[in-house]
Amino acid sequence: MSPLRFIVVAARASIFVCLVSVSVAAQEAEPKPVVVQPGAPGQPTKTLPPSTTATLPPTLPADVQFMQGMIMHHAQAVEMTALIDSHTENKRLRTLGARISRSQSDEIKFMERWLAARGEPVSHAMPAMHGGMHMPNHQMMMPGMLTPKQMDALKKAKGQQFDQLFLKGMIQHHNGALVMVKDLFTAGAGQDAEVFNFATDVDSGQRAEIRVMQTMLGEKP
Repeated sequence: MSPLRFIVVAARASIFVCLVSVSVAAQEAEPKPVVVQPGAPGQPTKTLPPSTTATLPPTLPADVQFMQGMIMHHAQAVEMTALIDSHTENKRLRTLGARISRSQSDEIKFMERWLAARGEPVSHAMPAMHGGMHMPNHQMMMPGMLTPKQMDALKKAKGQQFDQLFLKGMIQHHNGALVMVKDLFTAGAGQDAEVFNFATDVDSGQRAEIRVMQTMLGEKP
């Protein structure tokens, strides 16, 4: 090997060793993440071990029952909107129904994830009657839910009659959801950030849709 080539190879080897050394030193010098727990008002913060993992806050039974009940409530709304395409040609109603179906289907998935993360079932146990038999039509305990008779009438209606029954029924249904949100907060629950945000979104969203449906009901065919 010529002296010049030897010098070039040696220089490259030295640069590589330096780069590796710098990289290793940088990794060793990289600070470990610091986990800080805010103290109560007037109290100092605490530095926790890096191995500390986040834990969910305690779950209130009222929050769980609200989510379970609202899943059942939303499911009937989705069932109602599924009738629209085959029962009416009303374009505005179809657009409204598609929006309700999409939003409430997404919210059902959110509620199911919330319950699963806390090890809670999607539906709560049905209260027992005498002799250990469960109550039929448990969904009727949810405010605003349509009765089997109302659902049957909706399924049999067509055209303008369907439009009227759907709008009246969905207004009733939405008002029931507002009652459920009010009951949640009245009970002192809904303080979990996710439950609070979801419940307030339900309240504002369904109030807006009620106004739209009331306007549609007041319009002449």
